[in-house]
Amino acid sequence: MMEYERKVYAEMREWRKRVLKQSSLFNRMSKNVQTKINAKIPERVHKVITESIKNMVKATLLGSNLITKKSQSTELNLYERDEHFQKKLTVYRKTAVVEGAGTGAGGIFLGLADFPLLLSIKIKFLYEAAAIYGFNTSDYEERLFILHVFQLAFSNDEKRRETLRIIENWDAEKRKLMDMDWRVFQQEYRDYIDLVKMLQLVPGFGAIVGAFANHNLLDRLGETAKNAYRMRLLQGDSPRQSK
Repeated sequence: MMEYERKVYAEMREWRKRVLKQSSLFNRMSKNVQTKINAKIPERVHKVITESIKNMVKATLLGSNLITKKSQSTELNLYERDEHFQKKLTVYRKTAVVEGAGTGAGGIFLGLADFPLLLSIKIKFLYEAAAIYGFNTSDYEERLFILHVFQLAFSNDEKRRETLRIIENWDAEKRKLMDMDWRVFQQEYRDYIDLVKMLQLVPGFGAIVGAFANHNLLDRLGETAKNAYRMRLLQGDSPRQSK
C-alpha cells in the first residue's frame, strides 16, 4: 500500500501543477471578453440568473443526496476506492456523452436543455465520488465541499487557485464558510463552458461537439474530484460512516 500511496502523491503533485498553471492565451482572452459582457448585463438580470442557478443546484443537491448510496465501508483502502471511482466515472462519462450528443443533435432548443441536464449529471457524480471515498453527504459541510470541487474544476485562473487553497486546507477553511458565493459560482461555470456550448447549438454540428465536450468536462471533473478526495484521505481526514 505504501508503494501505491507514493504513486498517488506523485500523481497529485502533477495535478496540482496543472491546476496552478496559467490558462492558455486564448482562454485568458475569452475570459476577458466574457467579463466585459457580464459587466454590460443589467444587475437585475445577474440576480435572476444567480438565483435560478442557485435554486437549480440546490434542488439537484437535495435530489442526489436522496438517491445516492451512503458512504462506502471505512475498511476499503485507497487503491480499492480509486478502482471503484474509475468504474463509476466511466459510467457517468458515457451518460454525459449520450446526453450531449442527443441535445446537440436537436439544435438550439434541445441544446439549451443541455445545461440543467449536464449540471445534474455532474452533481450526482460528485455525490457518488464522496460516497466512494467514504464521506457522508448528509453532512452540510460535505455538500459544501462538493460545490468547491465543482468550482475548482470549472473556474478560471484566479478563482481556481483560491478554491484549491480552500480545499487543501479544508479542515480549517470549512469553519469560515456558511454558503457559496453563488454569483461567482454561476459566472465562473458559465464563462468556462460558454464557448463550447454555443457551438453545440449549431444544427448538424452540435451532436459531435456536445458528445466531445461532455466527455472532456466529465474527465476534468473526475480528475478534480479524485485528487481532492485523495488529498483529504492522505491528510488524515478519515471517512465517516453514515449515521
